[in-house]
Amino acid sequence: MLRRLIPIALLAIAAAAAQPPKFQPPAPPPVKTYTLPPDKLQKAIEYSDARDRAHFVGVGYGVLVLITLLAWKVAPKYRDWAEIASPKRRIGQAFFFGALIVLTTDILSLPLELYLQNLARRYDQSVQSWGSWFRDWALGELIGIILTGFLLWILFGVIRRSPRRWWFYFWLASIPLVLFMMFISPVVIAPLFNKFEPLQATQPALVAQIERVVTRGGLTIPTDRMYEMNASEKVNTLNAYVSGIGASKRVVVWDTTMKKMNMGQILFVFGHEMGHYVLGHNYILIGVMCLVILIYLFIGYYVLHWSLARWGGTWAIRGVDDWAAVPVLMVLVAVLGFLSEPVLNSVGRTLEHNADIYGLEVIHGIVPDSPQAAAQAFQILGEVSLSNPNPSPFIKFWMYDHPSVADRVRFAAEYDPWAHGESPKYVK
Repeated sequence: MLRRLIPIALLAIAAAAAQPPKFQPPAPPPVKTYTLPPDKLQKAIEYSDARDRAHFVGVGYGVLVLITLLAWKVAPKYRDWAEIASPKRRIGQAFFFGALIVLTTDILSLPLELYLQNLARRYDQSVQSWGSWFRDWALGELIGIILTGFLLWILFGVIRRSPRRWWFYFWLASIPLVLFMMFISPVVIAPLFNKFEPLQATQPALVAQIERVVTRGGLTIPTDRMYEMNASEKVNTLNAYVSGIGASKRVVVWDTTMKKMNMGQILFVFGHEMGHYVLGHNYILIGVMCLVILIYLFIGYYVLHWSLARWGGTWAIRGVDDWAAVPVLMVLVAVLGFLSEPVLNSVGRTLEHNADIYGLEVIHGIVPDSPQAAAQAFQILGEVSLSNPNPSPFIKFWMYDHPSVADRVRFAAEYDPWAHGESPKYVK
């Protein structure tokens, strides 16, 4: 999902072209279907199955933790402590209570997180040391505590002022919050976890080729919006993405991607991300996110009132505006989030498929045999990430927010409207 590119000066282009690329793995043989050698196939099946099981177990376990907090009246105790710690200032209560809830639920969920990290290390997806992993976990906790405290302060302030329409007014307040988080995430939060360098400084030859793709798409993307992320310090997996909105928009390519793929394959990956931007997928996702929040809040309003009318006394919750009601809302969000996964993931698969089409079309005529470049890129992606060549239809339906690697390889290898005298869908 790419932005605008300031044309590179002729001297810079000439200098960049004179430098050999730092990444030039040999092109793999032509591929038409996604396959893995027997030893890697067995690993891919084992790894995928373990992750799928962990996902469903994690949802159930998370809900069980929250129900236990309600049954054991933990949240009312935290509420009382928050009121003692900050008797007159509700913002202080919000941050104190929010910190206790976040730490309690996340510490109780830590065994599952440790299992997933150990699984990634066992199957060579992660190379991150445990010290580095715990640092990231602790940093994530700190960020989560700050955001949770701020959201609780706003939410319960709205509930107290409008008991009947709080769900709608909080939804209105959430829209600028979503936009703000999307704006600051790439420039404030992401650099806390990974190192980013200007792509022009690390890969000038790649930037020069990217300009050709951008020009063919009719866009301009400033080179100072393109970054290389040092992912290899933590993972072996490959990725590239576009994040941010407005002045914070940026293109990010992982260094692992550039080490494993050749120029044509990387240009397809770039073209795919460029497609997200050109096709407005950022705005579609923002709209979907805002719609989902509205639906969750509307349902939450009625479920919260019903739950507290039936069990509020048993849980020692005073009312809807009681901090102790937070776990009830968290259970609701967890259940609704799980049930809506197939719908939201189907939206993701559609957007990703359209970006694949755009990527294939925008590199046509620039990358020799562009369908093979794309198919080979997906083959490499699948091999490195141990993607299951034959996932069950249920898992694809419920959990996949991208088309399966097998489907993407097959489509890329066969997509050639020019050979059949057909008009391309996006890039004419």
